[in-house]
Amino acid sequence: METKELYREILNEHNINPLHKKPLEGATHSHDGINPSCGDNITLNLKISDGKISDASFTGSGCAISQASCDMMIDLVLGKSEAEAKKLCDTFTKMITGEVTQEELESLDEAAALQDIAKMPARVKCAELGWNTMKKILDKADTNGENTGSGVNNSHC
Repeated sequence: METKELYREILNEHNINPLHKKPLEGATHSHDGINPSCGDNITLNLKISDGKISDASFTGSGCAISQASCDMMIDLVLGKSEAEAKKLCDTFTKMITGEVTQEELESLDEAAALQDIAKMPARVKCAELGWNTMKKILDKADTNGENTGSGVNNSHC
């Protein structure tokens, strides 16, 4: 099977049958992400306890790329520390801008299927929507110095 075809199958699977597109009871953090250029919107919900992402989900609507990317991102960050999740966000951004090493690319697992999005500038924001939304949650948790298990952080873009 050709690599591009495999990547297309991965993208389609995460778009058509997302594992993490559902409400999340007991989320400690929630953030709305909007891509004004195309109308994609998500609400990302994280449950962070003891500095680790113990559960996550998203709701919303958008194109196949934004929805699949968010689902793949959640697959990657579940069970990871906040620092590990931030590093994955940075690695994803490096992949989109063409600055990623092969080792870093491998750390993205199925999300590496979105590597060619860099060649479609109009779709980059779609792919980055979930990642940027998660980064905002994690950055806000850091700057507030809050105990991440202490209530829902309902900030909006």
